Amino acid sequence: MDVFVIDGVEIPEKLIRDEMPNHPAPTSGDAHKSAAHALAIKALLLHRAAELNLTPEPEIDDNGRLETAEEALIRQLFACELTPVAPTDDECRRFYDSRPQHFFTPELYEASHILLLESARDVAFDLVKQLLSEPGAFGSLAKAMSQCPSAEVGGSLGQLQIGDLVAEVEETLLSMPAGAIYPEPVASRFGWHILRLDRRVERQRLPFEAVRERIRMHLDSRSWIAASAKYVETLVEGARSQGIALRMGDSGRVEQPSLSLGALVDDDTLAERIAPWLTSADPELAGRVAAAAELRGATIADYVRQELRDFLDHADDESFTQLVSAAQGAEDPLLASVTCVLKKRLTPVRKTFSLIRKA
Repeated sequence: MDVFVIDGVEIPEKLIRDEMPNHPAPTSGDAHKSAAHALAIKALLLHRAAELNLTPEPEIDDNGRLETAEEALIRQLFACELTPVAPTDDECRRFYDSRPQHFFTPELYEASHILLLESARDVAFDLVKQLLSEPGAFGSLAKAMSQCPSAEVGGSLGQLQIGDLVAEVEETLLSMPAGAIYPEPVASRFGWHILRLDRRVERQRLPFEAVRERIRMHLDSRSWIAASAKYVETLVEGARSQGIALRMGDSGRVEQPSLSLGALVDDDTLAERIAPWLTSADPELAGRVAAAAELRGATIADYVRQELRDFLDHADDESFTQLVSAAQGAEDPLLASVTCVLKKRLTPVRKTFSLIRKA
């Protein structure tokens, strides 16, 4: 099967395969599904942009990269048709109040160390003993003996956040009271550290005024995402209502579909064409359709319309994919798809029976 129908868009298998590397997933099936869905959405958006006669005006993005024409058209389409609701101050305040564990300053600490080579273990232990009795000598000893560039500033590492230092050093520093020197050297891959915790700054919750604009930007972004998702959903629903609204050519260009049952349902000339059309193509089927229409008290055209509409309303992507596959190569793909639908819907469901032998 070399064509799939996804979200009302007919897409060649080759395009989906080419798109799959952009959609990493646990399985190839998941990647295939994500790639196909992305291509369908892209086709629907570009088609809508063409309906609005938009001309691409590429811009440079935040990473300094120039947009492609397609990216520009989609951005312009959203700007033209999306009207997300801007968050109010009250909504921002409610967002802040409902998250008491958010919006804190980071926990900070200031520390100093003297770094000795791994081979200087005994020297490190002797130096700790000296500093425990002479803590005021830390800076001068750091300048004289530390193998770290921080020696020039008396071993000071400055203001640090959680994660700035290797785990064994940081865990030790955070276990100490401010102003203390750790009672033994701490080993790391860099050597032996003689540690002093100079100061700790506990995290504090930021006032609402300090984070209001950050919250507003977050809610505004969330509103845009919700609006764009709803917009895309509307396009998909419209495409699905047509059965197959568009197709992507092998080059990726958006084209008219090879068949559109939705357009046929809305065609006012259907009444004049459907009976002779079916009689010529499949007399046996035409007879069954006529009999079914009579039972329902409907004209042949209305019966066919109702059956096609019901199929459009309930068929999934797999059903449409099978329909396109069945119509490929037919002299009249639309007639082939109509007859395919009618045959399936006029085929009675087989009943199964179980024979139970009583004891």
